Amino acid sequence: MLKKVLVANRGEIALRVIRACRELGIPSVAVYSEADVDSMHVQLADEAVCIGSGASKDSYLLPDRIIAAAEITEADAIHPGYGFLSENARFVEICQSCDIKFIGPKAETITMMGDKNTARSTALKSGVPVTPGSEGILESAEHGLELAIEMGFPVMIKATAGGGGRGMRPCYEEDEFISLYNAASQEAIACFGNGECYLEKLVLNPHHIEFQVMADTHGNFIHLNERDCSMQRRNQKIIEECPSPLISDEMRKRMGDASVKLISEIGYENAGTIEYLVDSSGENFYFMEMNTRIQVEHPITEEVMGCELIKEQIRVASGEPLSDHVLNAHSRGHSIECRINAEDPYNNFAPSPGKIDLWFAPGGKGVRVDTHVYSGYSVPPYYDSMIAKLICTGATREIAITRMNRALQEFMVTGIKTTIPFQIEIINHPDFKSGNYNIAWVGDYLEERMREIEK
Repeated sequence: MLKKVLVANRGEIALRVIRACRELGIPSVAVYSEADVDSMHVQLADEAVCIGSGASKDSYLLPDRIIAAAEITEADAIHPGYGFLSENARFVEICQSCDIKFIGPKAETITMMGDKNTARSTALKSGVPVTPGSEGILESAEHGLELAIEMGFPVMIKATAGGGGRGMRPCYEEDEFISLYNAASQEAIACFGNGECYLEKLVLNPHHIEFQVMADTHGNFIHLNERDCSMQRRNQKIIEECPSPLISDEMRKRMGDASVKLISEIGYENAGTIEYLVDSSGENFYFMEMNTRIQVEHPITEEVMGCELIKEQIRVASGEPLSDHVLNAHSRGHSIECRINAEDPYNNFAPSPGKIDLWFAPGGKGVRVDTHVYSGYSVPPYYDSMIAKLICTGATREIAITRMNRALQEFMVTGIKTTIPFQIEIINHPDFKSGNYNIAWVGDYLEERMREIEK
């Protein structure tokens, strides 16, 4: 087993890893920026090292400072969490050169699956369905326009290095293609340093379905069923659930088999997620991308499948096989996650950093809250606005929805604005209750609500 784990992240995921380490009897090291000195992950780690000022580029995105912190504290492993350096192949290579175990896949795997165009080609070679699209990188906006006309609108312009909704633009008309291509490319350059784009046929009104996969170094390649992440705004997820209300048992098996085939053929190691688009009929699925890390929404899989994914990541990185209860996991009940963000949902979701005067989290049977904040904590303005994840689980989807509604209304946060009121609206909407929604639902709902206000 690993001797000491440094957590190269912040917030709730850093705290989540620290707790897993403690239960495994492994000392943990937190790194933090000056803005995060009061964060709970800093308080609960066995050791903590400041690595810079508030902005990510001056702290959490600096490999040399993280490696220095690991060497100073004699940590022999680094868990990257999600975001920041979690899918940075160069960082993995640096860890390896310093004899520090990176808790995740190999650098070459991250490179292969992190580039969306390469990942698409890899999936195609493995027999996984992909949406019709360009063969390779577009030479220019004009080249993309020619292919789009040939393919037929609508299309999706995607930056090969994009992620989190950045570097993506849907295009419905020929005359808007050039400007949208340039916007996607420039955004990708600003966020990822790479503006290369490719093209896919746009699947209208799909569900966004992702499969949790795990693999060890002993020849075990498995999936832990799907999560439905279709309830999203501007490609940013708001609510996720497991299992999907759309997916049949037959479709689940097809998608699961395809996912396992893909990771076995590329020799994957550790935790990952394969994302698909499923058309409105629920009969056809298309590979979208692979995230070579743990996902924000992993807790709902844990609740339904009865496993702890962070612990399994650490076990796999230690050279141990996946636990028997993970290899033999089966679905039980239904789980829903709401991402609680420090945003004002009634002011175009404007960020709402600042001091939390009162923080009272809900509890009771089937209610889990993953967070790093507390009463008196000040939410810094430098990072992603998510401050908590509320996970509610029940024997049925109806019970999980009812429990989530109760828990959201029980959640008390003052001093800042949060997305809780908006999530209460969604949870109680007939479309959500019936499972009748897709990735366009939130945008359509907000437009409809705005029209009502303007009347």
